[in-house]
Amino acid sequence: MKINYPDGRIFNSPSKPSSKISTNTTAKKKLIFGDRGMTLEEEINESNKYYRSHEVAVIYKKPTPIQIVKVDYPKRSRAVIKEAYFRQASTTDYNGVYHGYYVDFEAKETKNKNTFPLKNFHQHQIDHLRMCQKQGGICFVIIKYVTLKRYFVMPADNLFQHWDAQKHEGAKSIQLQDIVDCSIEIKANYDPTLPYIDAVQQLIESGKEKQ
Repeated sequence: MKINYPDGRIFNSPSKPSSKISTNTTAKKKLIFGDRGMTLEEEINESNKYYRSHEVAVIYKKPTPIQIVKVDYPKRSRAVIKEAYFRQASTTDYNGVYHGYYVDFEAKETKNKNTFPLKNFHQHQIDHLRMCQKQGGICFVIIKYVTLKRYFVMPADNLFQHWDAQKHEGAKSIQLQDIVDCSIEIKANYDPTLPYIDAVQQLIESGKEKQ
């Protein structure tokens, strides 16, 4: 299916890996990934299912609005979308409610070991987080260092500081040590896969202490 951005640029989805994978390669993947080889998005989605089923929190990944342009009907009972456009720039990845608090956050991952590029974020995402936080929302970003297998929940305020600094000749990336110093590190688990709600609770408690 062909999908375009609002300005007409063609959206190129990541190419799918070949299905012809040797047994040895599969075994190596199982050994390398303690998180069962999941992407950060998959880990968060699995965690959200756990939180909903156990009535801990109700958090979902936001759907991406798409304008369908061309549809083919190879069979009467089946339609195939051939071309579509993203209606508008997306805001953040996830939102929902936890113990009466509105939660809104972005999820990012990098294969870098020492830095996290700020180019992974967009101005409209930063603006959205700022607006939500002004209304009392709990806002943050979950960062995954794929190679290091480390996960961090960074409060939105700290992200804003780095984002604003780069506009005034500041660094274009965040050093790992800076993330360690200002974030809450979480560990991959089984149920839930990624227990980030524990970090959300810490953010709520730290916010109460500042009041």
